[in-house]
Amino acid sequence: MRNAEKSITVCFAGNPNCGKTTLFNALTGARHKVGNWPGVTVERIEGTIRCEGMSARLLDTPGIYSLTSYSIEEQVTSRCLAEDNVEVIVNVADASALERSLYLTLQLLKLKKPMILALNMMDLAEERGIHIDCERLSTMLGHISVIPVSAKNRTGLDALTDAVFDRRRYRRPDSVAFREEYSYAEKIVHECVSRRPDREAGEESLCFTDRADRLLTHEIWGVPIFFGIMALVFFLTFSVGDFFKEYLEEAFAVFLQAARSFLKQTGTDPRLISLVTDGIFAGVGGILLFLPNLVILFFALAILEDSGYMARIAWLMNETMGLAGLSGKAFLPMVLGFGCSVPAVLAARTLDNEADRKKTIAAVPFMSCSARLPVYVLFSGIFFKDYAAPAAYSMYVIGLAAAVAAARILHVARKDGSEQALLIELPEYRSPDACTVLLSVRERVREYLMKAGTTIFLASVILWFLMNMGPSGFAEHATDSFAAALGKLLVPVLRPAGLGNWQTAVALLSGVLAKEAIVSGFAVLYGIPDINLPAGMAKLERILTESGFTFVNAYALMIFCLLYTPCIAAIAAVKKETGSTGFTAGMIIFQLLAAWIAAVIVYQAGSLIF
Repeated sequence: MRNAEKSITVCFAGNPNCGKTTLFNALTGARHKVGNWPGVTVERIEGTIRCEGMSARLLDTPGIYSLTSYSIEEQVTSRCLAEDNVEVIVNVADASALERSLYLTLQLLKLKKPMILALNMMDLAEERGIHIDCERLSTMLGHISVIPVSAKNRTGLDALTDAVFDRRRYRRPDSVAFREEYSYAEKIVHECVSRRPDREAGEESLCFTDRADRLLTHEIWGVPIFFGIMALVFFLTFSVGDFFKEYLEEAFAVFLQAARSFLKQTGTDPRLISLVTDGIFAGVGGILLFLPNLVILFFALAILEDSGYMARIAWLMNETMGLAGLSGKAFLPMVLGFGCSVPAVLAARTLDNEADRKKTIAAVPFMSCSARLPVYVLFSGIFFKDYAAPAAYSMYVIGLAAAVAAARILHVARKDGSEQALLIELPEYRSPDACTVLLSVRERVREYLMKAGTTIFLASVILWFLMNMGPSGFAEHATDSFAAALGKLLVPVLRPAGLGNWQTAVALLSGVLAKEAIVSGFAVLYGIPDINLPAGMAKLERILTESGFTFVNAYALMIFCLLYTPCIAAIAAVKKETGSTGFTAGMIIFQLLAAWIAAVIVYQAGSLIF
C-alpha cells in the first residue's frame, strides 16, 4: 500500500541537451530556464508532483557527462545523487542518440540506487526510424524501469509519473558486466537499437546541421555572421519595438493626464500630485514604455537559444576568448549577460577552475544587459535620430570588447599562463519550441515588471524626495535640494567626460540600484513624467541642448552607462559567487575607472573632431 504520509525524493540526472529540464518542467509545471548549452541549470532546482494522495520532491541537477566531479556542475550533481534521502534516480537519456547518453547511465548504475531510465525525445527517434527494444534494454541495465517519453510533445509523462510513485518498481539494478562503460554501451546499442531501412528522414536534420555549420561556424565568415545576426536582432528591437511602443505611449499619455486631472479635482495637495506624477509615474511609467523593445530582444535571444545556435557562438569565440586565457565556454555566461548580469555571473560556475571563474565574473558586467537598453533607446533616439539603432548596437560591440579586455587584464595580473581547451557539444539545429520560447520571454518580462514595481518604484520615490527636500525642509528650487548638493560633489569628476551637470550625476548614481533607474532619474530630476513620449523627449532635448549637451555628450553618457558599476543585484551575485569582499570591491573600482576613462576619451576626442 502506498504511503501517503511520506514524500518521495527523486533526483533527475542526464547529459546536457537531453531535454532533462524540459521534462522536469513538464512534470512539475515549473518555469525554469531551458537552453541548448551546458550549465543553464547551475544549481539543483526543486519541484513537486502529486498523485493519489502522495507527493514527490523532484530535484533537477545540472547536465553532466560523467560523475568525475571536475567542474562545479558535476560536483553539484554528484553531491545530490549521493545524498541518503534521494530514493530514486530518474536518468534522462536522449533516445535519438542513446549511445552518447549510456556512458552516464552506466556510471549512475554503479551508485546502486533505484533508478528509472526516461528515454526522452522519442518523437525525434521515431522521425529517424530508430526503434529501441525497451524490454531488452531494461534487462541489459539490470532490470531497471525504462520509460519512453517526449517532453516536447508531453507524451509518456503519465507512465513516468506512475513509475516514480510505484514503489514496487523501486529495485536496485542487478549486477551486470559493465566495467568498461564505452564497450558495454556499444554492446547495448548493438542489441537494443535498430533503424528501419525504409526511413531516411532521420538524416535530414543531421544533413541540415552539417550544411548550416559549414557556413555558421566557418573560420572566416562565422564571426561576421554572428555580428550580423546580432545587428539584425537590434534592428528589429528598435524598428518593431518602436512600432508597438507608439501605442503604449498614447495610452500612457491619456492615463497620465487622467491621473493628474483626477488628483486636482479631488483637492489633493500639489506636493502629493508631484510625487505621484513627477515621481512614481515618471519613474515607473517611463520604464514600462520600453517593454515592447525588450520583448523583441528577449524573443530574438530565446529563438537563438532554443535553435541550438548559442553553443556555436562559444565555438566561434574560442580563439577570441583565448586572448584572455579562457576557452570559448566562458563566452556562454557573457552571452547570458545580454539579458541580465545576475544569471550570467551564476553561469560562470560551469567553468572548470576558480581562476577562470573569477576572470569570467570580472568580464560579465561589461556585457550590455537589457536594463541598459532604455538608456540607449532614449538618448540615441534623441541625439542620433535615424542612426539610433547603429549607435545603440555599438554599445553591445564595445561591451564585448571591454569584457574580453577585462578578462585579459586579470589574466596578466594573475600571471596565469595556462591554455584553455574547449570541449563542448554542438547540438543539432532544431525548430524553436514555441512553448519554450514564450516561457523564456514571459519569465524575463516578469522579472522586468517586478523590478519596475519594486526597485524602480523605490528609486523614483527616493529621487523625488531628494529633489524636493533640502537642509531647510521642502525645497522651493531644485538647486536647494539634497539631490543638487550630492550631484554637485560629483560634477568636478564627471565634467571631463562631458557629464558636468548635477542632474546627470544623480541619475547615474541612481543607476547603481538598477540601470533602468537612469531614465527614471532624468524623468524625475527634470520633471518630465512623459519623458518617453515625443513631447517629453523634445523637452529633454531642449533642456540638455540649452546646457551645451550634444550627441558627443550623449555617446559619452551611453559609454559610461555601459561600463560603470553594475546594479546592486549583480554586485551581490559577484560577492556570493566569489566569496571575496576584496575581489568585489576591486571589480567595482576597476569598472568605475574604466567607465570614466572611456567616457573622457570619447568626449574629448569627439569634441576635437566635431
